[in-house]
Amino acid sequence: MQMVKKSALIFLMLWFSILLFMPKAELYYTIEQSLAKQDIKLNEKNIEEGIFSLTLKDVTVYVKGIALANIEELDFFTLLFYSSLEVTNLKVDEALQTKVPATTKEASFTHSILSPLSVSLDANGSFVALEGSVDLINKDLRIDFVEVGDIGMIQSHLTKDEKGWFYEKSF
Repeated sequence: MQMVKKSALIFLMLWFSILLFMPKAELYYTIEQSLAKQDIKLNEKNIEEGIFSLTLKDVTVYVKGIALANIEELDFFTLLFYSSLEVTNLKVDEALQTKVPATTKEASFTHSILSPLSVSLDANGSFVALEGSVDLINKDLRIDFVEVGDIGMIQSHLTKDEKGWFYEKSF
């Protein structure tokens, strides 16, 4: 029994030390460099690194040098077996507001070791509320609009079934 306790303690200490010393900001900069190859740049005003999280404040998203969106806060949280990305107050540029919803109050992307090949998403904003999932094996994205609000600008891209409006795409 002592061996099991010692093994569990060593495992927990190793797990905690990996999370504590994980270079979260450097991982973010690596992601930023790979996005730059696609002409996508993120300009943040503040980066805060925690034990389990990395928070970016006042992020402006540029594509090919044009500012397309502003995000009040991006919060990445990880426990290695569970990770989430929380987006707070995403506002798109006025030029795009005729094509996509103007504001997203909250959006959440989660990944768990219990379903390692899928990512789930939840969001609410001017379109009201949506839920979705990304299947990483089949490379499918499905977004279901739970409560429908102002979707007139994107309604031509949506399909309707017995549950309501949804968007489906393969990548």
